[in-house]
Amino acid sequence: MTLHRPLAKLAAALAGAAVLFASLSAQARELSVSTVLSDAFPWGQAAEKWAELVEERTEGRITLRVYPNSQLVNGDQTREFSAMRSGLIDAAVGSTINWSPQVPELNLFSLPFFLPDEAAVDAVTGGEAGEMIFAAIESRDVIPLGWGENGFRQLSNSQGAIDEPADLEGLKIRVVGSPLFQDTFDALGADPTQMSWADAKPALTTGAVDGQENPLSVFDVARIDQVGQEHLTLWNYMNDPLIFAVNRQVWESLDEGDREILREAAVEAGQWEIAMTREQESERLAAIQERGVTVTELTDAQYQAFVAATESVHDEWVPQIGEAIVEAARSAVESR
Repeated sequence: MTLHRPLAKLAAALAGAAVLFASLSAQARELSVSTVLSDAFPWGQAAEKWAELVEERTEGRITLRVYPNSQLVNGDQTREFSAMRSGLIDAAVGSTINWSPQVPELNLFSLPFFLPDEAAVDAVTGGEAGEMIFAAIESRDVIPLGWGENGFRQLSNSQGAIDEPADLEGLKIRVVGSPLFQDTFDALGADPTQMSWADAKPALTTGAVDGQENPLSVFDVARIDQVGQEHLTLWNYMNDPLIFAVNRQVWESLDEGDREILREAAVEAGQWEIAMTREQESERLAAIQERGVTVTELTDAQYQAFVAATESVHDEWVPQIGEAIVEAARSAVESR
């Protein structure tokens, strides 16, 4: 009988190890994370950084698998928030622009010429208005965790330099699928054409549209100058913050410790990406100019002409965004 005890102990130990392994395996989770752009862009790098931090801090128990290029919504970036809300997507690093059709409060950042500089953006996202916007997102069954930044959007075209509203008259400008963008470019006399980013470059290549608006990082990495966009106007007409977020049911299925890890990692990844994006701006602009793109920088008077031309857009959209949020943001901008 004693001869079999070592074997019995070994069998028991192996059985215990098997149970422990099965238990650990059961706890391991993979969450899908949607982004519009790949890790060739700061946006995609933000998602990868989040995934890296979470995997490291959970010792592999939670893996964030990043799906770039809006592939989880078949290329339709404006469906990303709805897909996350319904649970088709676990998490996302998304654009305030793309989510604004489902969260009207996010149109705050798309109000033309409302946020003049980076300090204004930080004052809004880090203050009362930012808290109100996060509450609006959470009320729609998505848990926002942290901010990132796609940057100020600049205007390019294939026809000529633009330094006053009249220069936009009749130009076909590709815009994202947001009614606010349509109204903004209508007010400026342009012919806005809504299409996804997947369709934008082919349209620019064929001349189906004359121009587009995007941050310098997108213009640079996507080499938009190679599809006839030889003129670039730096007008900072709006900023596009990014938001790290998780589906509510997924969030509530995690224990408190893992929630804190996801949140802290999102905040850290966002801060890292914001700093990187801003630091690279001057380098990107120099590279764009070296490739032969004509860059126009507006004077204060020229900037104010665009502000005046889009006042009617504010009148129409502030009530839809919410007077309280806009006032909180305006106070933050004025006191920055």
